[in-house]
Amino acid sequence: MGNVRCGLLMATALLACAGVARADESVKVLESMDAKLQLGQVTFAGGKSLDLTIGIGSALFHMPGDPADEFYALTDRGPNIDCADSEKIAGMLLDQACGGDEKAKLFPRPDFVPSIVKVKLNQNGTFVTTGWIPLRDAAGKTITGLSNPLKATKTEAAYDKDGKQMPFDPNGLDTEGLVRLKDGTFWIGEEYGPGLVHVAADGKIIERLVPAGLEGDLSDATYTVTGSLPAILMKRHLNRGIEGIAVAPDESALYTIVQNPLANPDANAYKAAVATRILKLDLKTRQVVGEYVYTLDPAESFKRDKSDKQSDVRISELVAVGIDKLIVLERISKTTKLQAVDLSGATNILRSDWDKIETSPSLEQLTAADLSAKGVTPVSKKLWLDSSDYAELPSKIEGVAIVDGKELVLINDDDFGIEGAKTRIVRLTMPRAAF
Repeated sequence: MGNVRCGLLMATALLACAGVARADESVKVLESMDAKLQLGQVTFAGGKSLDLTIGIGSALFHMPGDPADEFYALTDRGPNIDCADSEKIAGMLLDQACGGDEKAKLFPRPDFVPSIVKVKLNQNGTFVTTGWIPLRDAAGKTITGLSNPLKATKTEAAYDKDGKQMPFDPNGLDTEGLVRLKDGTFWIGEEYGPGLVHVAADGKIIERLVPAGLEGDLSDATYTVTGSLPAILMKRHLNRGIEGIAVAPDESALYTIVQNPLANPDANAYKAAVATRILKLDLKTRQVVGEYVYTLDPAESFKRDKSDKQSDVRISELVAVGIDKLIVLERISKTTKLQAVDLSGATNILRSDWDKIETSPSLEQLTAADLSAKGVTPVSKKLWLDSSDYAELPSKIEGVAIVDGKELVLINDDDFGIEGAKTRIVRLTMPRAAF
């Protein structure tokens, strides 16, 4: 928060401005002993065992009007391991675990059902789950988080704990972002398509919106799939699809963002790119009406991560605090920034040449200076919080909710406890509103 924090908090904040993490009475860290968050032990074919938990930190949402201690959280697609790490984590050589495919994923619990979870925060420093909504197809059958059979864009093979390849699942969702509407339905952002998924209050999938041209690959899905998002989104880098999703306070629009810049035209562009894309969807027509450029901070500016790889910087969450006014969660792993973002002065690039695959150089190949020269004005952004200023905040924060304008509630993704992390929820009172 730089000079603003220094001005507001005087001597205490000077330590934060100097880069010194500090304890803060306004920060409360909550943990849980809820038995429903235990997934159990899994033993791999190589003999190694893991005690798994259920990670519910992919997203966090507070419904206006709900009690200040009640939230909706979201699980990820289920425990999964990069096959390149199979020997270290699962005790299985790559050939044994994943048929030698280091780009595949190992799913120790392929039966896991992605779910929406209702959470209550307690005064004693704990939280509990009070409701579970498993995601289901149109007929009411639960879905999985397994990879989709995609040909128009990249996908990844899935293997179980015994090294057996799993079939692709057209219903599978990699669930990452969440909002709830006043009518009781939910919208979820997912990475596979990438897509936006409308879900009924009971967990049945009403419709999945994917990039135009991808719907044919999902024709065997047992729920409605509509190709209505910009086709250019199929250029998303694998596992870098849609993570953040937000709803306007009047529910006129849904906002979403691609986690990383697209691999457009290729992975080399993705690795160096600073420009990712925010979409605005009219909730009445279900049509995208806006597309805006968001420029990522330099990797070197994330103090606790010490990375110089620009592709390490990613977006994990959005919260709408007004019409076209968003809080964007930008992070690497140990460092999280919350940016106050305004779309109102930005260039709407929807259906422009920047949405055409043949455009060269592509949007993702442009520097910030190039964007200006090309007449593209990105969204404005202003730092609201830097987790480096708070010693108590956990790594890999992926969910954020705002209560009454100033209280932040943050949740981390524990990756199902694969490497020993625990889910924590943090309540933090900000000294000023974002706007």
